[in-house]
Amino acid sequence: MKNKARISGIPNQVWLGLAVIAFGMLYLLDNLYIIDRRQVTHYWPVLVVIFGLVKVADAGSRHERMVFGLIAAAGVVLTLNRLGYGYLFNARTLWPVLVILLGIGVVHKALRKRDAPRGMPLKDDAYPGPSAAARPGAAADSDGVVDITAILGGFQRRISTPDFRGGDISALMGGCELDLRESSIVGDAELNVFAVMGGITIRCPPDWTIILKGVPVLGGFEEKTAPAPDPGKRLTIRGYAIMGGVEVRN
Repeated sequence: MKNKARISGIPNQVWLGLAVIAFGMLYLLDNLYIIDRRQVTHYWPVLVVIFGLVKVADAGSRHERMVFGLIAAAGVVLTLNRLGYGYLFNARTLWPVLVILLGIGVVHKALRKRDAPRGMPLKDDAYPGPSAAARPGAAADSDGVVDITAILGGFQRRISTPDFRGGDISALMGGCELDLRESSIVGDAELNVFAVMGGITIRCPPDWTIILKGVPVLGGFEEKTAPAPDPGKRLTIRGYAIMGGVEVRN
C-alpha cells in the first residue's frame, strides 16, 4: 500500500514544470497589461504554503510530514509578514512556540509508543515483506523496530535481532549511531532518517543490500558499502539530511 501511494503522488518534475509555466504566464499577462506582476509576486509565500500542504498530504513517512509541515509553516509566517502582521513574529514570541511544539512532539511520540504493541511496527504496511504475524518471533522481539531521537546530544545503540524491520532515527543538532552488524532481515526493511545539523551513522552486515533514497538539503548522504552476495536482504533508507549528514557502511 505504501509503494502505491508513492507512485500515485505528484513527481517533482511536474512541480518544476508547473512553476516554469506559472512564471511564463505571469510575465506574459504583465506584458499584456492584464495584471500587475509586482502585486502578484508580493504574495509569493502563499505558493510555499500550498506546496507544503500538498506534500504533507502526499508524505509517506513521519519525517516527510515534519519537513513539509515546517515548510508550510514558514510560508504562513512569510505570508502574514507580507500582510503586515510581521510584528507578531519576533524572538520573544517564537521561542515559546517552539517549546510548545517540542512538548507536543514528545507527548505524541510517547503515546505512539504506548499504543503500539511491543516489538511490532507502528504501521502494518510500513515495512514490506512478510507480515508481522507470519514472522517467527515477531511478537517477542523488541529490537525489530527502532525509534531513536537525539537532540543536542549523542546516541549509540547496538541491535542484535534475527528480524529487523526498520523504524525511525532523528538527529537534531546531535548524533546517532546504529550498529546492525549482528542483526538479520527477513525480506525487506525500511528505515526513515531525519538529520538537522547533525549526523547519523548506520552500520550494516555485509550480506545486506542497501537502497539509499535520501534527499540532502545543504547536507549529504554517503554510502560506504560493498555489494552484497545475496540480494534477498534489502534495507531501504529514506529521509532528509538538512545541513547534516547520513552515512551507511558495512
